[in-house]
Amino acid sequence: MRMRATVVALSGALALSALAVPAAQADDIEGDTKISNVVVNGGKSVVVGATAAKKVTVTFTATDNSGVDWAQAILFHGSTIETSDSGAVADGKDGEATCTKVNATTSTCKSTFTLEPGYELNNSVAGTWKTWALAAAKDADFVQKDNAKSFKVQRASKLTVNASPEPVKKGKTLTVTGKLSRANWETGKYAGYSGQSVKLQFRKKSSSTYSTVKTIKTNSKGELKTTVKASADGYYRYSFAGTSTTPAVNATGDFVDVK
Repeated sequence: MRMRATVVALSGALALSALAVPAAQADDIEGDTKISNVVVNGGKSVVVGATAAKKVTVTFTATDNSGVDWAQAILFHGSTIETSDSGAVADGKDGEATCTKVNATTSTCKSTFTLEPGYELNNSVAGTWKTWALAAAKDADFVQKDNAKSFKVQRASKLTVNASPEPVKKGKTLTVTGKLSRANWETGKYAGYSGQSVKLQFRKKSSSTYSTVKTIKTNSKGELKTTVKASADGYYRYSFAGTSTTPAVNATGDFVDVK
């Protein structure tokens, strides 16, 4: 990963050396500086497709009785920033956050990051990421938080469904097929997600609510196949609840006309 060395270098050399303190393995604080209200990506998981880079915004509040001098946030994957296996430094000058003064003691800070498949992202780093943050005050106080906020970075998912034959006689057998796939950040394509539980759901034509008919698992290629008895006009769909590395997704309902 190209960013690993950069993350470690910036966390130790750029951010903390500016304060003349050593890099630490835990939160560190000098004086009354505080970081609060950390929000990553608007509070939502960061879902990234197979090829397109994803912009991620981090906002937070920094306070100190003397006022805030500067601040920085870094995103990383791993138990600590020093042992991270991937990460991202904010876009812009030296990776510093843009801080806007609210009053004499408080500033709101914002950083924008770029996460790109094949660079910051490979398949093994999907899941929980952390936010390293530092705020420095005008009186040389500071606070360093090794994990100011945890968040999910996930491989985008797709789900399809097809019920046949259409139309079908009431009581006859319908075969419902589909496929669950997710972004492969290393190949730049979508690939089947194997061994996952997926619900087959049905919604009558006159209803707005889906009900679960049965639960099946994807095969080694992410494919789904099962049968049901046709009972009424309506829509069939597959529904995947998601995992820590892959977001939930529903297939677009396939309408079946029952004669």
